[in-house]
Formats: sequence, C-alpha cells, structure tokens
Amino acid sequence: MSNRTIQVDERLYDYILDVSVRESGVLRKLREETAALGGVARMQISPEQGQFMAFLVELTGARRMLEVGTFTGYSALACAAALPPDGEFVACDVSKEWTDVGQKYWQEAGVFEKITLKLGPAVETLQTLLAQGQGNAFDMMFIDADKSSYLQYYELGLKLVRPGGLILIDNVLWGGAVADPAEQDEDTQAIRALNEKLHTDNRITLSLIPMGDGLTLARRRI
Repeated sequence: MSNRTIQVDERLYDYILDVSVRESGVLRKLREETAALGGVARMQISPEQGQFMAFLVELTGARRMLEVGTFTGYSALACAAALPPDGEFVACDVSKEWTDVGQKYWQEAGVFEKITLKLGPAVETLQTLLAQGQGNAFDMMFIDADKSSYLQYYELGLKLVRPGGLILIDNVLWGGAVADPAEQDEDTQAIRALNEKLHTDNRITLSLIPMGDGLTLARRRI
C-alpha cells in the first residue's frame, strides 16, 4: 500500500507498457508515422492513455463522442474503435495536413464511417453544434488543443455533453510548469486557471490523473 502515487522511471514505464498495453497494429503504425514528423509528434497522446480513453468509452457505454484537437488522429482511432457499430465520433481540428495523416488509418481500422471531421476553429464548431440543437447530445468529450482556449472549450463542452457525461482534458500538468511559480507564460497560466476553476466547480465530479502530461476527468453532474 502507498499513500501517494508511485514515481515512474523508464524501467517501470517500459514494464507498464509490456504488461498492459494492447495496441493494435493500426494504432502502432499511426503512432510510428507520427513520430517521424519530428518535434510536433509530442502532441500525440501515449499508447497507454489511448487505451485508457478507449476503456472509458466501453465503461460508460458512450455512443457519441466529441474531440477538440485531433492532430494525426490517434485518440480518434482508439476511441472510435471502442464505440459501438452505430457510434459517432466528431473530431475538430484546424489542420488538414495533420488530420490527413490519420485518415488512411481510420479507413484501415474500419472506423472511418464513424468519424466526422470538422476543420476550422473549434470554438466556432462547438457553437455551431449547439446552434444545430446538439446540446446534451454527447456522452464524452476530449479536449487536447490550444491551451489559451481551454476554458472556452470546457464551458461549451458542459453544454454539449449530457448530464452524467464525461469530459477529458489533456496536458493539465503541463510538464510540471503549473506547479512552478516562475513559469508565467500564457499557456501555463491558462492551464492553471482551468485547474483552479475545475477544483471548485460544483457542476462536475472531478479527478486529475497523473497519466501522460496529466489527464483530468470531469463528469457533468447537472
């Protein structure tokens, strides 16, 4: 037993991957192609996080999922594969170049028809969904895009996700910068502001998990 989270070094991390991750061949190929893109590959979630998110899709029985920040489509592929055959995954991103990388893998995995890709500023896309009567229509949402807009995405997400639905928010530890008072750049301050808001927001049930770069789970209560 332990009264705090264990520290994970490289050897233990490799062990975790070896004994728990069941990454499909299609997911692995997508991850490897993304890694070849260079420095931007850091924006891709880890395989264990993708598997955890897919686990949550199955656990909650989600049928409709919304994503803000698709990048090359790893999380979209992992979660869409876990949705039922008639499930729907709405993916929002601003980059055709990056999302084009993932689409052939969505096709190969047989989930292409489940995924609706919406290119453009995500705030506008979310507002359009609301205007189209999609409020309370989604079971899950994943936020992993520009940090300065996180609060906007969260507030819009609370209107789009049904009561009892789940919002997942990535990068909430921001490489540890959120806990360093010397770090005062715009992105760090935006994530701090979100974390502080979530801590006292009675509209949700909250859990912050030290997975990847920090993953927050916010379940809409009302």
